[in-house]
Amino acid sequence: MSSSVRVAVVTGSNKGIGLAIVRALCQQFQGHVYVTARDSGRGRAAVETLASEGLEPMFHQLDIDDPNSVTAAADYFAEKYGGVDVLVNNAGIAFKVADTTPFDVQAEVTLKTNFFGTRDMLARFMPLVKPGGRVVNVSSLLGSVALSRCNPALQERLRSEGLAEDELAGLMRRFVGLTKKGEHKAGGWPETAYGVSKAGLTALSMVLARRLSKERPDDRILLNACCPGWVRTDMAGPKAPKLPDEGALTPVYLALLPPGATQPHGKFVSDKKVQPW
Repeated sequence: MSSSVRVAVVTGSNKGIGLAIVRALCQQFQGHVYVTARDSGRGRAAVETLASEGLEPMFHQLDIDDPNSVTAAADYFAEKYGGVDVLVNNAGIAFKVADTTPFDVQAEVTLKTNFFGTRDMLARFMPLVKPGGRVVNVSSLLGSVALSRCNPALQERLRSEGLAEDELAGLMRRFVGLTKKGEHKAGGWPETAYGVSKAGLTALSMVLARRLSKERPDDRILLNACCPGWVRTDMAGPKAPKLPDEGALTPVYLALLPPGATQPHGKFVSDKKVQPW
């Protein structure tokens, strides 16, 4: 076990914003930086790309939709490093606007990865985050927009400091269930599976940050959600104004908050600034 070696793990990092985050961490973080990806071939190809730039990332297979993969990865980092110092939950999916997949299917698939898959990652990895660690959940301003389009009762619950993780997960399941009956709008939800998934992720970040403050106050772990902006990736399309390296700036800023920092924590951050929720 190399517990003296610091380690950073970035999910969904074989391309796009995730790869850009790994690139920046390789340049700025003192320790081992891991590309993770569902497909080992693509993940190793990403490592080779960065190696051609003179960087030295490492690779581990990780599919956040597969509980066995999440558990295997958690066991690996626990055994090899005694935990993790930086965890960036970047893995996520989005259907194209023109996609003809039925909305209820889009909702189920999108929430499975963006909310429930990330929640599973956090459940397994949070106990492994070392004192002084940093956890960054890559969310979206579209989550804030979706929140503003929920009915007042849902907005109140999703913003409440009394919101519990199980209640939040129940709300996300309720949204998916209502889409199957075509009743989500009547239930107070907006017509955006991606937006709801990211609203859930931002709310989850705040719930878990409050728990950290209560259960591990002396460890000074900082956990935040962020929006990288509209970035030119396979997922967001070619019209986006930001390059991936620009999209990585805020996630990397949060991942590298200096020792002793106490803020931001439990916040939603965009362009390195705390945003209203």
